Amino acid sequence: MTQATFSIEFFPPKTDEGVVKLRETRKQLAQLKPKFFSVTFGAGGSTRDRTLETVLEIQGEGLAAAPHLSCIGSTRANIREILDIYKSHGIRHIVALRGDLPSGVADPGEFRYANELVEFIRQETGDWFELEVAAYPEMHPQARSYTDDLANFKRKVEAGANAAITQYFFNADAYFNFVDDCQALGIAIPIVPGIMPISNYAQLARFSAMCGADIPRWLAKKLESYYDDTASIKAFGLDFVTGMCDRLLAGGAPGLHFYTLNQAALTSALWQRLGL
Repeated sequence: MTQATFSIEFFPPKTDEGVVKLRETRKQLAQLKPKFFSVTFGAGGSTRDRTLETVLEIQGEGLAAAPHLSCIGSTRANIREILDIYKSHGIRHIVALRGDLPSGVADPGEFRYANELVEFIRQETGDWFELEVAAYPEMHPQARSYTDDLANFKRKVEAGANAAITQYFFNADAYFNFVDDCQALGIAIPIVPGIMPISNYAQLARFSAMCGADIPRWLAKKLESYYDDTASIKAFGLDFVTGMCDRLLAGGAPGLHFYTLNQAALTSALWQRLGL
């Protein structure tokens, strides 16, 4: 069995203050020695330059970095230019996504789906990049059906994805069922669970409604019962997420990918509790 891999996700900061704060967060999380740090890419490429700056800064610190690249609202020429920039800086790892259209923009551009982006990257650059794609154990919120969504995922894998990172979830069975269904379709790439530490219930409920992640009713009621007691929310959240991660790893998950929201404390605590 291959060794499990652990990775950490940031978003590119919008302000100078955010840049300084992320450096501090990264300094703490670098001690955990993750396989790589990934950096998100705003809707329609709105953070393109900041994503690159953040990735180059991470690389400059001797750490492995993987920029996200989303294609909706882009052109082939535009994506080709970004790939050339990444290659020129020796970047070998990309998280390839469809992404969201910026609000108020109607034109999806020359790519409609992530499999088209993966195919284009392979046509342009061969095997230069290790490509991660997204997976949705609880179904993409815009998919017509679970079966359709599985077919979409299979297209991304067939187009040349090396591995996948899932949307976060709070039900380990959803992940295991998804992996079983993928294996039944002949999908053999590693599917790494995305893990969201729990720190703020109102924010989590808002994110989850947007991205289609299900918060089980019992868990929602438990978190609601703490009202504004953030210390209790974090303590309970740590216990719950640690237990889920233990179960995922014991059940054969090939690693974990932590959504940090540019904060170090909860990811560090989870890492230590899991003995990583």
